[in-house]
Amino acid sequence: MRTERDILGAVELPDGALYGVNTARALQNFDLKQRRVNPRLLRAMVQVKRAAAVANLEAGLGEDKRMRAVISACDRLLGAEDWSAFPTQALQGGAGTSTNMNVNEVLANLALQEMGHAPGEYQYLHPLDDVNRSQSTNDVYPTALRVAAIGLLRELSEQCAALQTALQEKENLWQDVEKLGRTELMDAVPVTLGGEFGAYAQAAGRDRWRLYKVEERLRQVNLGGMAVGTASRETRNYRFKVVEELRCLTGYGLAAAEYPMDLTQNNDVFVEVSGLLKAMAVNLMKLGNDLRLMGSGPCGGLGELRLPPRQQGSSIMPGKVNPVIPEMVMQCAMRVIANDSAVTLAAAHGELELNAFLPLIADSLLESLELLRDAARILREKCIAELEPDCAGCARHLSHSAAFAASYVPALGYDLVAETVHTNTPEAAREILEAKRRETP
Repeated sequence: MRTERDILGAVELPDGALYGVNTARALQNFDLKQRRVNPRLLRAMVQVKRAAAVANLEAGLGEDKRMRAVISACDRLLGAEDWSAFPTQALQGGAGTSTNMNVNEVLANLALQEMGHAPGEYQYLHPLDDVNRSQSTNDVYPTALRVAAIGLLRELSEQCAALQTALQEKENLWQDVEKLGRTELMDAVPVTLGGEFGAYAQAAGRDRWRLYKVEERLRQVNLGGMAVGTASRETRNYRFKVVEELRCLTGYGLAAAEYPMDLTQNNDVFVEVSGLLKAMAVNLMKLGNDLRLMGSGPCGGLGELRLPPRQQGSSIMPGKVNPVIPEMVMQCAMRVIANDSAVTLAAAHGELELNAFLPLIADSLLESLELLRDAARILREKCIAELEPDCAGCARHLSHSAAFAASYVPALGYDLVAETVHTNTPEAAREILEAKRRETP
């Protein structure tokens, strides 16, 4: 065991632990036994730390040997897939300070190992004096969240585009499959199955465009603004160097915020992004529910689509197969809508110069991005791609309905057509109306 100290006293740590006293206290304080910090956020924070070390080196703000060791430690982490050295919970007090401290400590101890020292020998390289030099949680954490969100937005946009393409393929294949249209779940007028899927594709296209446009909202970062967005004159050169370095490292078009204090205290941008994710969730839920309805049956439902069978649907009813993929997608959409409420509430509680609830915003937003990305992919691969129309079912419902009636209104008037349909079977009503139309001059 090794002992580390802070202003609150001493803490015992395992000899090989890469984290330090601040992480240990976070583990004690936030023992929720829930999710850990999202790895995408951690990776983005390491990218921020690397950019900061390079900028400090170029601006002459840190000892060369130490900054180079930090850069090497960052590269080591960015090339790895094991994030077990970061055990902090996603939800934590302190606006993300525990996560920032955890990253600082792990990078410091990795750098110490490369320098030939043992973890915890911070007199040679310190988590705060060196790894965190020229930084604050208040500019590192929100910048990392923006970087992580941009990456996931791009992945989601790709899946949204692929889903739109899959829906358009069905639109083209089924443009001649006539079926009964329904409004408020009641018989309406004839439509085509292809037309319905074309409408779904249009909605997916709007989602794709909104996601593409909202990325630009995330590109401004307050990195270099430090605690409240009012960096000192001494760090002015650093501020522009660190953003330039992070832009090169990520490949994203990041820019230094014109007013860093704004981005430090206001989180409405994340609310905007979350709101657009909610819009996509609404469209996915609508699509999933329509697939369930059109695929319902096989005897007692609409029976207009044949959904691909994925698994047995009942432990007591033999042969039952449920629409499990649309149901899973709908539940993902429900979670995204719930996450949007969490983001909204957390952002609204950003008092004065800082929002203490940024960890909830980060966890909710990144989860929503990942859920929608994967839900859209699974829906496309395991449901949409293998959908088949039940042409006989579509024709049966259409032929047994009075959907044809609306076409007679211009010639015969609404009231006459309505009375005829109301008092006769669809077959009889069609004959009567056709005869009356022939009689009409």
